[in-house]
Order: sequence, then structure tokens, then C-alpha cells
Amino acid sequence: MGFIREYALILIIAGVAVGALLGIFIGMAIRKKVGEAKIGSAESEAKRLVEEGKKAAESAKKEALIEAKEEILQQRNEAERELKERRAEITRNERRITQKEENIDKKADALEHKNELLDKKIKEAEVVQEQVQTVLTQQLKRLEDISGLSVEDAKAELMQRAESGIRHELAQRLDELEAEYKDSADEKARNIISLAIQRCAADHVAETTISVVPLPGEEMKGRIIGREGRNIQKLETLTGVELIIDDTPEAITLSGFDPVKREIARLSLEKLIADGRIHPARIEEMVEKATREVEATVKQAGERATFEVGIHGISPDLVKLLGRLRYRTSYGQNVLKHSIEVAFISGMIADELGVDSTIAKRAGLLHDIGKAFPHDVEGSHVQIGVNAAKKFKESREVVHAIEAHHNDVEPKTIIAIIVQAADAISAARPGARREDLENYIKRLEKLEEIAKSFDGVEKAFAIQAGRELRVMVKPEDVNDNGMKLIAHDMAQKIKNEVKYPGQIKINVIRESRAVDYAK
Repeated sequence: MGFIREYALILIIAGVAVGALLGIFIGMAIRKKVGEAKIGSAESEAKRLVEEGKKAAESAKKEALIEAKEEILQQRNEAERELKERRAEITRNERRITQKEENIDKKADALEHKNELLDKKIKEAEVVQEQVQTVLTQQLKRLEDISGLSVEDAKAELMQRAESGIRHELAQRLDELEAEYKDSADEKARNIISLAIQRCAADHVAETTISVVPLPGEEMKGRIIGREGRNIQKLETLTGVELIIDDTPEAITLSGFDPVKREIARLSLEKLIADGRIHPARIEEMVEKATREVEATVKQAGERATFEVGIHGISPDLVKLLGRLRYRTSYGQNVLKHSIEVAFISGMIADELGVDSTIAKRAGLLHDIGKAFPHDVEGSHVQIGVNAAKKFKESREVVHAIEAHHNDVEPKTIIAIIVQAADAISAARPGARREDLENYIKRLEKLEEIAKSFDGVEKAFAIQAGRELRVMVKPEDVNDNGMKLIAHDMAQKIKNEVKYPGQIKINVIRESRAVDYAK
């Protein structure tokens, strides 16, 4: 029974499996049929869409052809219209040109007729001119016979008389103008300048190209020189300054044209003497330290000057250059203090005249900035200062004032004239500057020599330290009007040939005496 049951179970399982396989095969067949039906339907739909697309394309093609034909026709009509207009315009221009040509021909004929008349008149004028020339020659000959002078002699005499009359009138007019404006102008100028000088007076030092360093004892000189001179050579090489060790007791002289380098050498030497250890390595260390100190001092001096004057916005590099002027002197006058003084005087004069005092003070402070550069920089201090001011974006008024403060160019602004006057005031006031005796004597001799070179001058004296030239003229050779011309010409010649600080007054004196005797 168990076997039969198992066999029946196997048959049942086999039947189920066969049924499942039959169901799978039947489903696959049905799916295939359905897929084939869908494919057929899709193909028919695609054919339909293709047919419709072809019809639409044909329709669009026809419409495009129609539109293109219409557009071509429209463009053809426009072209024909423009062509007609251009032809009409060309026709009008041709008519206008033809008319102008006719007018030109008429004018040419008229001009030719006028030329013929002009030639005829020219010939007639030439005949008349020949007749006039003949009459003029005859009259000149008669005048020469009557006067006893040739034409050239008459011309020379006429020119001489005219020149003499003009010089006389010029001198007389110059005298009138001076008398008219002298009182009011001199009084106002004296008030302005005296006010500026009273409100500003700066100290001045007399350092030039040497510095003296005191020593604690004579044995220090040997230590500074060092073995085989290595110490002094090292110091001179690093600083660029010459050390003069002579017979002066307990002192060393530092000589050099660059005041900043000389100051670095002086500080270095003082530090070495105070430290006591003097050898090449220590010298190099002290020179570096002194250089930093001098650079800091230069910067502080420049900042202090701008703060003192009340000028702001100056380039830091320009401030450093300004500080270098602390170590520069001109005729014994400290250039930085001179620049500050010029700035104050310029500002005061500008205030009195109603001009912008800020620009005037700025130009006055920077007018000698070119002197801050070393001596090996080529060019005058004026040109160097102008280049520096342009480089650091200073205004054109300031640059022009720097350029014109020594009359290298003609001053064209009131600021330039104010700075020029302030510079002369600061440099020319008593005690501000000094110069060596030899140059001083040469300048006085040159002034007297120039004065005596003029005709009619009897004596000339340079007085008041060369600030006044007193000239005595011969009264029989020079009249009162001629004195003005001599003074003017003498001033111009001195400006061109002599270099001097400040200004020189030319005082021409003419004395007439009448002598008689009672018997």
C-alpha cells in the first residue's frame, strides 16, 4: 500500500510539472501573438505618419516657394524704384554741373578781360614810376647840392637825432613812472616784508665741510689708526669720510662734502671712543648703528619741519629728503632752518596779499629740496629739486615755484614770486649767511669793475658788505635822465655776470656845482 501511495504521489507531481510546462509554453505563444499584433499596428501607424509628414512637407515647400517669389518680386520693384530715383538724381547733377561749367567759362572770360586791363594799367604805372623816379633823383641831387650832405650822411644824422630823442623821452617817462608808483609801492612792500621778518627769525649754524671729534687722550689716536692703519682705513671706507689726524691735541677732524656721511662718521667715532673696543668688526657694527640713528634723526627732522610749518600730505620719501637738509649748510646758513623760515615768510606775505598761504608755505618749504641730494647727482639743485617734486606728485604751482626761485625760468605765478622774495629775505638779512674773505673781496671788486665800465662814471664804491653799489657820474657827461638808464643797464649787467645772495642796490649820484667869486 505504501508503494502504491508513493507511486500515486509521483504521478501527481509529474502531472503538475507537465501542466506547468504546458502553461509556460502556451503563455509564450500567446505573448508572441500579442507582440506581433502590436508590431503590425506600429508599422501601420508609422507609415501613416510618414505619409502625413510628406504631405505637410510638400505643402510647406509650396508655401515657401510662393513666399520667396513674392519677396523676390518685392525686392525687384524696390530696386527698380531706387534705380529710377538715382537716374533722376544723376540727371539733376549733370544739369547742375553743366550750368556751373557755363558759369565758370563766363567768369574765365571776364577774368581774362580784367587781366588784359590790369596789364595795361601796370604798364601805365611803370611809365609813371619811371617818371617819378627821374623827378625824385633830380630832387635828391638838388637837396644834396643845397645841404652839402649825401643821402647816407643824412640818414645817419636823422637816426642819431631820433635815437637821442627817444632815449631822452624814455628816461623822462621812466622817471615819471617811478615817481608815480614809488611811494605807495615802497611803503606797502616795506610793511609786508617788515611784518614777515618781525614774525619769523630763525637760528643759523656755521658748519661747513668738517666736523671735530674730541678725544679723551693722545693715546686714543693710535688706537683709532690701528695696526698698519686698518682701523682708520675701515672707518673711512665704510663712511666715505676722510679722518685727519694731525698735531691738533686731543681731537680728530672729519672732512667730507656729504654732511650725512660726515654725521654718521662722527657718531660712529664717538661710540667707538666711548666703548673703547676699536677693531674692524666693532667699527662695522658701530657704523651700522650710527647709520640707523642718523636715518631716524633725518626722518624726525623732516616730520618736525612739516609739523612746525603746518604742511601735511607730503610724500614720506620727500619728508626724508627734507630731513637731510638738517645737515646741509649754504654760506654757513642751515638749509633746513632756512627752508622753514622761507615757508613762514612766504605764508605771511601770501596772507597779506590774499593768496593761498598753504601752497605758498609748501613751495617755500620745498624750494631747496634739491640740496638734499648727494654731490654726485648731476644738475643744479634747482633742476634736481624740480625732478624730485614731479616724481613725488607735487602740484604744478609748487614745481614752478621751485624752478623759478633763482630765475632759471621766468616766474609766472604769484606763488613763485612770493617764494623768490621770501628766499631773498631769508638769505640776505644780516647774520644769515657768511662767505669766505677771498670770494667776498672778489665780488666787491667785480661790482666796482662793472660800474666803472660805463661811460660817464667817475667813481664807484661797493659798500654795506656788497649790498649797495654807490656810483658817482660826471655831471657834464650824464644828465638827470641819463642817470636812470645807467642805473638800469648796470643792474642788468650785474644780474648777468655776478653771483650774489639777496639783492644789490645801485645808487647813481650826480652832483652839479656853481662857483663864483666876489671881488
